[in-house]
Amino acid sequence: MKYFAKINYLGTNFHGFQVQPGLRTVQGELCNSLSMAFGVDCAVTGCSRTDAGVHANEFCITIENNGGTIPADKLPVAVARYLPTDISLYYASECDENFHPRYDAVSKEYVYLIRNRKIYDPFYYGRVWFYPREIDSDGIRLMNDAAIYILGKHDFRAFMAEGSDIEDTVRTVYSLSVKKSDDLIEIKISADGFLYNMVRIIVGTLVDVGIKKIEPRYIKEIIDSKNRSLASMTAPACGLYLNKVNY
Repeated sequence: MKYFAKINYLGTNFHGFQVQPGLRTVQGELCNSLSMAFGVDCAVTGCSRTDAGVHANEFCITIENNGGTIPADKLPVAVARYLPTDISLYYASECDENFHPRYDAVSKEYVYLIRNRKIYDPFYYGRVWFYPREIDSDGIRLMNDAAIYILGKHDFRAFMAEGSDIEDTVRTVYSLSVKKSDDLIEIKISADGFLYNMVRIIVGTLVDVGIKKIEPRYIKEIIDSKNRSLASMTAPACGLYLNKVNY
C-alpha cells in the first residue's frame, strides 16, 4: 500500500527536509517514526526540498514500505506517539502507486512572514524575519506595484542563489501579494515551481522596494538581466513557510 500524507513542521531545529548523514532532517525523523509505527522500514518522498530553518504548514509526502499496513485514516494517530514535537502528520489516504508528490504537483504556495518592529519579540524567534526599519503603508503599496513585474512566465535566473545545478530557470508565478496587519507583513507567492532560494531573494528585493531603496520598475530590469548580483539580499530562512501544494 502506498500512502499520501500531509505534514506540518517547525524547521528551526532541522537541517532541511532531505536526509543528510549525521544531521537532523525532517525526512530522517519521518522515516524513523513511521518505521516504528509500521514495524518495517518505510520510505518517505517529499514534495519539495526545504532548506534548513524553513517551515511548512502543508507539506505533502508519500509513504511506502514492504508489508506493514495501517488503515490510512488511523495513520495520523498511530504515528503521533513516535514523532518529535516539531513534526505533525495530520492527514493520510491511499494513493496510486505511480503518484509522485513532487513531479505531480501543479503549483506550490509559499508564505513569508516579516515582523516589522524595532523591539525583538522572543516568542517569534525562528519563525519570522525581524526587520526593524519601518515599512509604512506607502512602502507596502510600492511592494505590490513591484510584484506585478514578477507575475507571469519569466526566466528567474537573477533570483536563483549560487549552488544550484538546474539549467531550466523559467518559471510561472501565478500570484504574489504583500499585506501588513499591525507589525506583521505577509508575502504570499504561488508558482508552478521555484528555484533555489527564489522566494527568499524575491522577498529581499521587495523589501528594498518597500524602504524605497529601489523603484518597483527596477524589478523588470533585474529579471531581464538574468544577473543575480542585481537582485537584493537573500531573506533569512526563518520567515519562510511552504503553505500549500496543489495537484
